[in-house]
Amino acid sequence: MCPDCEDFARTVLLLGQLALYADMVGADLDFVDVVSPSLAVSLPEPPPGTFPDDSAPAEDS
Repeated sequence: MCPDCEDFARTVLLLGQLALYADMVGADLDFVDVVSPSLAVSLPEPPPGTFPDDSAPAEDS
């Protein structure tokens, strides 16, 4: 697996696990609020071939 692919997959996995944790009873939502934006910002560009060629990312106008 290419280094960027591994980083992307690991970060997506962590975001998913954090989302599951946030839904648990007794979850520390302050922790979730602090960590989730940091993980999202650290998400690298998706590796080539992650999305179909005909899908274009939404661009801000």
